[in-house]
Amino acid sequence: MATTIYGVSASRAIRSLWAIEETGIAYEHVPTHYFNDSKTADYQAVNPNGRIPALVDGDCVLFESMAINLYLAKQYAPSLYPQEPVLEAQAIQWSVWAISEIEPLQMQIVVQKFFTGGNPDAAVIDAASESLQRPLKVLESHLEGRDFLLGEGFTVADLNLAGVMLLMRSIRFDFGDFPKVSDWLARCWSREALGRAEALD
Repeated sequence: MATTIYGVSASRAIRSLWAIEETGIAYEHVPTHYFNDSKTADYQAVNPNGRIPALVDGDCVLFESMAINLYLAKQYAPSLYPQEPVLEAQAIQWSVWAISEIEPLQMQIVVQKFFTGGNPDAAVIDAASESLQRPLKVLESHLEGRDFLLGEGFTVADLNLAGVMLLMRSIRFDFGDFPKVSDWLARCWSREALGRAEALD
């Protein structure tokens, strides 16, 4: 059975579409929208949460983009997956950090800008933007003297965090106070695999 990934690029599934493009393996892409498509009985047999993305790879069935990406990198792209236990743990650390420290705050801004019928609450946007300063300072400090999160090479740690932060591009977040973060994101977002993933659907 072909490796199959479900989701559309204009969603959180872009993270896993990017990851599978980085591996270079052959796969089947099933464009599954996060509204009606993900609520069908057939899809919920794959992901009972009714959310995207999801991955089927033989007997392996996974949901949650961070888990999918860690699996894909370890299974099919060892150059992206740290072999040393400490670096492996750090890759997992930054993946979890992305969805715990960055994603909830940026989503507050996304909701206000795109899902309020043109009536965003400026106070919510301002508060979330201010709260993002703390984790972005952590990231800015960590990137001192580094091109990527774990050193000189791009890994699944960078993919997962930069993948989560793709939403920052859509909300036009100002990284003026975080030049190292901005430069790092530019390096990650310029990868050809991301371009191919964004061209899907």
